[in-house]
Amino acid sequence: MYIEQGYKGKEGLWRYLVIPIGFIAFMILNYITTINSPVSVEDAMQQIIDQFGSNLVLIMLLAPLVAGFFVVIGWTLLVHQQSITSLTTSRKRIDWKRILFSFGLWTVVTIVLTGTDIFFSPEKYELNFNLVKFIPLAIIAILLIPLQTSFEEYLFRGHMMQGIGLMAKNKWVPLIITSTLFGLMHIANPEVEKLGPGIMIYYIGTGFFLGILTLMDEGLELALGFHAANNLITALLVTADWTAFQTNSIYRDISEPVLGWDVLIPVFVVFPILLFFFSKKYGWKNWNERLFGRVLSKEEFVAITNGTSDVA
Repeated sequence: MYIEQGYKGKEGLWRYLVIPIGFIAFMILNYITTINSPVSVEDAMQQIIDQFGSNLVLIMLLAPLVAGFFVVIGWTLLVHQQSITSLTTSRKRIDWKRILFSFGLWTVVTIVLTGTDIFFSPEKYELNFNLVKFIPLAIIAILLIPLQTSFEEYLFRGHMMQGIGLMAKNKWVPLIITSTLFGLMHIANPEVEKLGPGIMIYYIGTGFFLGILTLMDEGLELALGFHAANNLITALLVTADWTAFQTNSIYRDISEPVLGWDVLIPVFVVFPILLFFFSKKYGWKNWNERLFGRVLSKEEFVAITNGTSDVA
């Protein structure tokens, strides 16, 4: 009953609209500015990096989202008067083992897949490792990227998932809306300009994967761990001149970017395999109910938590 955890705080439509509307307005403004700029995103990024350095630019890119994390947490505590635990999970306490397991699993998978590609296609990469530059990057990335990814999880799969679910009284509407908005959030990324709108399949598909993780596992823990590993390990391992995160990573991708099967494979092959693996590890059942079922009324939820309900 993850969505129903929203009943543990103060309700009211406006409490769920302020932050999402503000963030979406910011994203729309950013997109309009990007498409109307006479300079391409890639060229603009390179100019800023040449002037300030990639580490400072990384901080500048992450800072608004890190601030957003504390805004969502503060809003939850002060306006919703809801605990962070109930925003995170339906369990009695946050399951850190789940977060760490998901983080570790996707870290290993990412390193193996990237290492395999480097081994079989060495012409696509060049060694970029410089210890003096890498250490500051690692410190910045380890401190800030988990906060950035946690902001996105707590906003989309937490705050918005619970709010839309309580209003729609079902689970599929918040899954579709939050997953789509999560993907569209990336529309101003330089990858979209370079590869074209087809890359949105990956971003929206990732949103659905993380949303399904959250609903099936009745909490954000697995999504938090996966998302943090995905962004952190990528930032440390491989960079390219046309990506959102241009860092002093270990390798640099020097191949000509092409939209191909590598965009579809994670969404339609890797993510389903991960969902199957997690389902076996954590004993997920009742997929139809957890993804498409109704959300209980507040009265039903309170009765169940008090042990006085006849609801099955």
